[in-house]
Amino acid sequence: MKLSENTIFVTGGGSGIGRGPAESFYQLGNKVIISGRRRDVLEQTVKANPGMEFVVLDVSDSDSIRDVAAKVVQEYPDLNVLINNAGIMRAEDLKKWPGGLEDSEAVITTNLLGPIRLTAALLPQLQKQPESAIINVSSGLGFVPLPVTPTYSATKAALHSYTVSLRVQLAGTPVEVIEIIPPAVATDLTPGRSADNPRMMSLQDYIKETMELLHLKPTPAEVCVERVKFLRFAEATGNYDKALQQLSTVML
Repeated sequence: MKLSENTIFVTGGGSGIGRGPAESFYQLGNKVIISGRRRDVLEQTVKANPGMEFVVLDVSDSDSIRDVAAKVVQEYPDLNVLINNAGIMRAEDLKKWPGGLEDSEAVITTNLLGPIRLTAALLPQLQKQPESAIINVSSGLGFVPLPVTPTYSATKAALHSYTVSLRVQLAGTPVEVIEIIPPAVATDLTPGRSADNPRMMSLQDYIKETMELLHLKPTPAEVCVERVKFLRFAEATGNYDKALQQLSTVML
């Protein structure tokens, strides 16, 4: 993937692990359009990055995806990179079902249906470009689940599988498919993810290492910072049970 002279659309780009890459790509000379549900957050981000643009998008709403995708294609005909980053995480007590099922459904709609729908809406545009890319942001928890967030972990596992299939199906087209697999990063995704929490990688360090990996040629199909490799390769290295035991003690 080339890292400059792109037109990039980033979901969830107003904060956290979406804002970091959006700003990094912008500083490399790309046209960047960020999206999210909170207009105030998006406005703050573009104010801090004059020239960056935004559009309000709720990736849990299929109508919003359809309308925004059409608008983005019309207003940015050179659009050639989609970064599916938007996501939500909810703690769930499965013993209390059916109470709380709304949280599970919201996580699935946002984290899995959102990227699938938006990819489908923008894929014709991306296939028209000489060089293009789809970057899906999954999670180390897609490989070893965090039991207190079962649906979040399941959606990230599903997104990984979907990304692999997408890559195979788009082989031979101009569209490169990349998966970014973050560890636990100090963001506002859930309470308690502060920078002084030893379980969290600092956002600054995560963005720096991720961008360094994206600079490699050829671009890795999977972008794994060192800190997430224990989870990503837990089964292959025989550490799955150990990793699951560690995550089973985590409470949000």
